[in-house]
Amino acid sequence: MIDITQPDALEDVDDDTVAQINAAGMTSGDDEIETLRAERDDMRDRFMRALADAENSRKRSDRDRREAEQYGGSKLARDMLPVYDNLRRALDAATDEQRAKASALLEGVELTLRELLNVFGKHGIEPVVPEVGDAFDPQLHQAMFEAPLPETKAGDIIQVMTEGFLLHDRLLRPAQVGVSSNTG
Repeated sequence: MIDITQPDALEDVDDDTVAQINAAGMTSGDDEIETLRAERDDMRDRFMRALADAENSRKRSDRDRREAEQYGGSKLARDMLPVYDNLRRALDAATDEQRAKASALLEGVELTLRELLNVFGKHGIEPVVPEVGDAFDPQLHQAMFEAPLPETKAGDIIQVMTEGFLLHDRLLRPAQVGVSSNTG
């Protein structure tokens, strides 16, 4: 038997012996090196993909954490909007006579409304307050009705029913408005 670990052992080996060695499951050094290179390349490819997956997961979790931090309270904020609406309606409904008689009560309602707006502001909730005459923006407003009104253009806001709100850059609730339908 030939000891292939010796440097000069393969010099006198003929082609039939090499074929027998290969047939017996032994490979030459070049084949083994190529096999190891292929294995190394495969492992490097797997490693790079795993590294990229880990980086993508980190970025995704950072984005999810930021979104949860900014928008996690949107359900509570949406539930608080009717409280704001009711306080606003209470102040708007008070007549001058009622304001004179119950000034302390109305002042308390105004302070409560102001504090609610301060809390909203701390948490990134900003009102969307369209004015009569502004152009209708479907990204911020919800048209509740259309009516032809003299001296207005089609698409102008002619009445504001409720204010809208943004939570950071997302619409929490659109402002409810009436829109002019003039065609000329």
